[in-house]
Amino acid sequence: MLKRLAGFGLKQWLLLALGVLALDQITKHGIELSFNKGESLTVIPGFFNLTLAYNPGAAFSFLADAGGWQRHFFTALALGVSAYIVVLLKKHQHETRFALALAMILGGAIGNAIDRMIFGHVIDFLDFYLGARHYPAFNLADSAIVGGAALIIWDSYRREKEKPAA
Repeated sequence: MLKRLAGFGLKQWLLLALGVLALDQITKHGIELSFNKGESLTVIPGFFNLTLAYNPGAAFSFLADAGGWQRHFFTALALGVSAYIVVLLKKHQHETRFALALAMILGGAIGNAIDRMIFGHVIDFLDFYLGARHYPAFNLADSAIVGGAALIIWDSYRREKEKPAA
């Protein structure tokens, strides 16, 4: 798959980020139209539900009860990071793994920033659990951000491995 992306330039990476953003927003609003807050649909018993949840904080509801300032802080942070990612994409557009990671993070960051700006919270709906152990609900934007971060780690490992011996 990475070979297909090898010829991408800045415009294509930005379109890919837009695709991540669009998919994130479509799924969030589809779930919101189909569920009431807290309502759940078991998809895989004992493992996975679709559950509409609102997160006014950051990852894992960090600072969810901080009084409201976190909405503006995380929105500004996401927008600032997104601007920096565009600069990085322009500079590294021909480094396929790294640029793919950046595009994924960019789409996810903007997706969650849009939720915060419009609703004051992020819409989550992917709800995984195993027995009594429950993972906090998340969304496709979160998945893209985590996947992009993992790809950056993999890319840095691969670059280190590919470096010629000194």
